[in-house]
Amino acid sequence: MKKTLISPSGHPASRGTYSPGLLVEHGGSSTLYVTGQLAVDPDGEVVSPYDASAQTEYVFKLIGSILEAAGMSFKDVVKVQTFLTHMPDFEAFGPIRNRIFANTMPVSTLLEVKGLAREGCCVEIEVVAVK
Repeated sequence: MKKTLISPSGHPASRGTYSPGLLVEHGGSSTLYVTGQLAVDPDGEVVSPYDASAQTEYVFKLIGSILEAAGMSFKDVVKVQTFLTHMPDFEAFGPIRNRIFANTMPVSTLLEVKGLAREGCCVEIEVVAVK
């Protein structure tokens, strides 16, 4: 089994001892674990505070860059876990998620949480992809 840290250039710096993605190669397949992504730009600033629609688009852009750096795409995603700080934001989040995963339909969990790691962030998404 081989493990490779995935951290695309231009990606926000991690605030701890973790990487944006971890690619695990085993047998003839690879599994990519993507850390929960927040709408934070490369300078560490929150993107569009409290705007679930803009943050969802930005977070999926970050996830896309991690997938690409690992040689994968959204079609390889098998599991999505989403954290919203305000369940009515599902109205903004849902259509974006549905557009991205329209043809792949990964398993999914959605949770409402009291808060996220950065003030102003209202959406966090993590994924697992297999190829």
